Amino acid sequence: MKKAKVADLRNKFSTVARWIEDGESVQITRRGRTFAVLSPAGRKGTTPTQWPRFEERLEKAFPDGPVNGRSEETIDYLRGDR
Repeated sequence: MKKAKVADLRNKFSTVARWIEDGESVQITRRGRTFAVLSPAGRKGTTPTQWPRFEERLEKAFPDGPVNGRSEETIDYLRGDR
């Protein structure tokens, strides 16, 4: 865990932000005492824990069935590709 002073946050925030983006937690000190810890909120590029259910959304949007019978064709139709 890295340490940074309050003055570092003010004057060298880009450096501290880079540490956090790299996955490092940073102790923030004031007058030599730690009073806060900054840590990364989450990782970029991670997969969601549960994928959206597109088929259910299509069934709600088109209760009579998808256009032309297939969901891929329905999406193309909605985009205006066909």
